Amino acid sequence: MEQWNDFLAPYKQAIEELKVKLKGMRTEFDRDHVHSPIEFVTGRVKPIVSILDKAVQKNIPLDKLDTEMQDIAGLRMMCQFVDDIRKVVELLRLRNDFEIVEERDYISHKKVSGYRSYHVVIRYPVQTIHGEKKLLAEIQIRTLSMNFWATIEHSLSYKYRGDFPEDIQNRLQRAAEAAYLLDEEMSQIRIEIQEAQRIFSRKKDTQNH
Repeated sequence: MEQWNDFLAPYKQAIEELKVKLKGMRTEFDRDHVHSPIEFVTGRVKPIVSILDKAVQKNIPLDKLDTEMQDIAGLRMMCQFVDDIRKVVELLRLRNDFEIVEERDYISHKKVSGYRSYHVVIRYPVQTIHGEKKLLAEIQIRTLSMNFWATIEHSLSYKYRGDFPEDIQNRLQRAAEAAYLLDEEMSQIRIEIQEAQRIFSRKKDTQNH
């Protein structure tokens, strides 16, 4: 257990640092009183059981986890609109405090299950008392409706161990399309939504003062 704690400690540090940095991007938009493409940011270090399961599933030797498993440190950035996802990806590409090593676009090219999300794998330098350690971390960028679907699908996947009954699989695919249609509809009226949010925000600020 102590070995696991030592191994995972830099990943925990990376998550905490990246959450502060990525949330800071949202704060900058708020300070400039412009629409933030970032709704909120969450992060976690993969539980040991999940790491071991994935290592077996993907045939990754335990001594190669740090170079072959990309999502031990995982962050999620939620957006209101699909267009916001593109903006967030562009902002990540401009940063020089980490290196992007891979991008996977599951929005333009959804998975067979219906899963949609945009994954950015980064190499992030963590400063430790033993020197710098560069870790892989995965940032998933998705809308709130994509996240709702993915969370449900993930829970069901555990229940059925990835082998869904056909009826459940069909319903999940229909639900994924419904979630995407919701995103499309919201994108059509985004200008009205953003204007309403600005009015609400100004009203709230006035009340607070």
